[in-house]
Amino acid sequence: MKLDIPAGDFAGYIFDLDGTLVDTMPLHYRAWDIAMRKAGLNAPLDEELFYSLGGVPTRRVAELIAAHYGLTVDVHAVFHHKESLFVELQKDAKLIEPVVEFARRMSLTHPVSVASGGPREIVRGMLELSGLAPLFNRNDYHLVVTPEDVVHGKPAPDLFLLAARRMGVPAAQCLVFEDAEPGMRAAEAAGMKWVRVPSRVAKSSRK
Repeated sequence: MKLDIPAGDFAGYIFDLDGTLVDTMPLHYRAWDIAMRKAGLNAPLDEELFYSLGGVPTRRVAELIAAHYGLTVDVHAVFHHKESLFVELQKDAKLIEPVVEFARRMSLTHPVSVASGGPREIVRGMLELSGLAPLFNRNDYHLVVTPEDVVHGKPAPDLFLLAARRMGVPAAQCLVFEDAEPGMRAAEAAGMKWVRVPSRVAKSSRK
């Protein structure tokens, strides 16, 4: 994987977690497929639909998938079932080494943070399990931002704007690393440039 880093004098770096620092998206897909089938889905979950929702807060993903298939579900129950399934699978996740290497290198001279659409405890658990926590857990994970910290999740800019404030860096001087369209739209709405991390459905590009 070759990252296409835009030119610029960036003062801080913000990283999505799933599909950006850690290759968890196939594991999330498996968990969502099982959880939605239990909730009434009678066919395999469409992978392109799933990947198009990357970065969206988990409860909202449950709502959007249910709406797509015309299902009436208990969002709270689906949320908890899906996350419990993912916890069982996350030990199989692999680091996305080019992004992790860049984050580690930048952390020596610049503030770095995580802005993820996942639930706080799941995100923190994944950072611990992957060995990435020391990069971001200053002051009890001050540099890890999740939907519990903001009013609106991705594609709204709230997560990235809060991450910039916590790093003490102007939004326009932040560079965001993302693998999914909702996150890229959030970065643009925050006035930040972004790097796309190639995923199953996207080729590398940047803006």
